Amino acid sequence: MQPLKMLTNVQKARLLHSLLIHEIPDFLGYLHSLTETILNDQERIKSEWKDQLFGVDFWFELAGQVQMVMAKYPKDLCKSASVFADQLFDGYTAIFTVHALTQYVALAKYQDAKFKPAVELLFS
Repeated sequence: MQPLKMLTNVQKARLLHSLLIHEIPDFLGYLHSLTETILNDQERIKSEWKDQLFGVDFWFELAGQVQMVMAKYPKDLCKSASVFADQLFDGYTAIFTVHALTQYVALAKYQDAKFKPAVELLFS
């Protein structure tokens, strides 16, 4: 195995899924809810968007891409570490998904106490 600092987001997500697969369905539920909220409340989000690293339209585009992936692979995202990682943590989509993952942990939505340190170790 490569040193942690050499792992890509895809590799880190695959590892997280493999180690804590029982936490993935709840995270995916949160991710789905987050994308719905963002896409259904665009006007409010646009009015509050200030000094971010990128434009609000790009954020909406990422939320839409994540939503499409979740609709296309609903069962595979839970069952397969490869599908989970390759579809949600590759390219620009990873910006949105890693943000959602860190928010999920910050809100203490997880059940297994090991999930938070695993996310912090892999994605911080």
